[in-house]
Amino acid sequence: MSFIVTARKWRPQKFGDVVGQEHITLTLKNAIKNNRIAHAFIFTGPRGVGKTTTARILAKALNCLNPIDFEPCGECEICKSIQTNQFLDIVEMDAASNRGIDDIRTLRESVKYPPTKGKYKVFIVDEVHMLTKESFNAFLKTLEEPPSYTIFIFATTDIHKVPQTIISRCQRFDFRRIQLDTIKEQLNKIAVEENIKIDDKTLTIIAKKADGALRDAESFFDQVVSFCGMDVNSEIVSQMLNLIDDDVYFKLSDAILDKNFSAVFEVTNIIYNHGWNFIDFMDGLIGHFRNIMIVVLSGSADLVESAESYKSKYLEYREKFSEGDILRLLNFLNKSQQEIRFSQNHKLKIEISLSQLIGLEKTSTISELLSTVTELKKNSNLNFNSENLPKIEFSSNQETLKGLKSIFPEQNKLKDNNNSEMSSNLGFESITNRWQFFVDSVSAEKGLIFGPLLQGIELVKLEGNKINIRSKDTHAEKIIIDHEDYIQKKTLEFFGKRLSFKFIKSEIRSDDLITPDVKNEGGRTNNNQGKSPTEEFIISVLGGEEIS
Repeated sequence: MSFIVTARKWRPQKFGDVVGQEHITLTLKNAIKNNRIAHAFIFTGPRGVGKTTTARILAKALNCLNPIDFEPCGECEICKSIQTNQFLDIVEMDAASNRGIDDIRTLRESVKYPPTKGKYKVFIVDEVHMLTKESFNAFLKTLEEPPSYTIFIFATTDIHKVPQTIISRCQRFDFRRIQLDTIKEQLNKIAVEENIKIDDKTLTIIAKKADGALRDAESFFDQVVSFCGMDVNSEIVSQMLNLIDDDVYFKLSDAILDKNFSAVFEVTNIIYNHGWNFIDFMDGLIGHFRNIMIVVLSGSADLVESAESYKSKYLEYREKFSEGDILRLLNFLNKSQQEIRFSQNHKLKIEISLSQLIGLEKTSTISELLSTVTELKKNSNLNFNSENLPKIEFSSNQETLKGLKSIFPEQNKLKDNNNSEMSSNLGFESITNRWQFFVDSVSAEKGLIFGPLLQGIELVKLEGNKINIRSKDTHAEKIIIDHEDYIQKKTLEFFGKRLSFKFIKSEIRSDDLITPDVKNEGGRTNNNQGKSPTEEFIISVLGGEEIS
């Protein structure tokens, strides 16, 4: 066969050719330089990142007759015989097919014999995690104290399956996933040498598909060239590899900004018609919004793993999404992704989730809202007061009141312990005017205890620091007494003075009398007649029932 696949043709022959693993190759070169060669190494990491290749280069460098800067020369007799797999002092063994104790016994016997030509006898055991427990145990003594001329190099993708007794006898090197830009750079170098025309977008597609494995990327590269010829087109490559086009993701992020719900059905139809996997689509969509998050938080697209043409698009989102927005979107997508995995109808579930995603409103912090209102007040002649203020729900009632006070001090002289003006001018009318604000604040903090109770209280008059009040709830007085410290603290915040409540007896009026067994419109007995406000709240709102 005249054709040699790219992964073999461009296999590195020296440490300097290995890409993405500089932390390992530099360490090995320094070990050779300082004559600190260990008798056993274990290389671990994902598939296709250079473990076996590095092992071969190390074996070649240790036996090379004329090393150059501690790299194999590639020209001497030993280097050439190693490259053609004819050097007897380097033994490669596949542990997946030679995993029994008899195979290890054979290896132990061969260790006794010194090298024939080279300086070291090197044993490279690939996929070492496939050895049986008995094989590992039989290998322990030989591995711990081998002859001085023997070196073991183990390679594995599943280090957790290798016993600690083996790992502890080796120098461990962890190989990394190769970065997307590094894979693109290497593929572009190969394309230039092979006179193949390929653009950055296509290189990005192949590198993403490889998922950090250079060998996989080179295999995809061969497949793409076989299909497209010497002029590679990115659209054809996407169709051939059945990859989801990134433009689909940008269509959705734009739809979120424009509140374009029709885009949901356009996107799902595109996915369905192309035969793309909906779960893969969700994974890609999460990755897309991760890239937006990087741009929003860092202000740069340097860390975005995408084609250069798409990086400029991501930069356009810097001012369109806030930090809070992007985090909420990602949180929603993560939850939806888990739900879709267990859904029977992926298309329908995707359409529902994406519609909810587009329907999410933009978030605003309290400080942003207050800043907006302040700016509005400054640039207009509107008279803001408690009657025409819009009702805005905040997560913190305390922050709401502080913000309102800072914006409208003349209408909201609230919550100030040093507010001598309020304290000195405090009268029954002032308390009455601010009473509903007080009730809302207390209800927001302790709604179950005070909510219906305070709503049913009638203010009678003010005597010094005591407010005379009246309530039809027979339990109200006990609840107020039990929480007296809290009530006084809240009155100090709102009215500038500690106030206590004094209950006076209610006058019995005809409309307060209990009428039993009153029928409602449906003919059912209304058992809530004559109930206190607290009891009515528990029955009508919380769904409680009276037990006789």
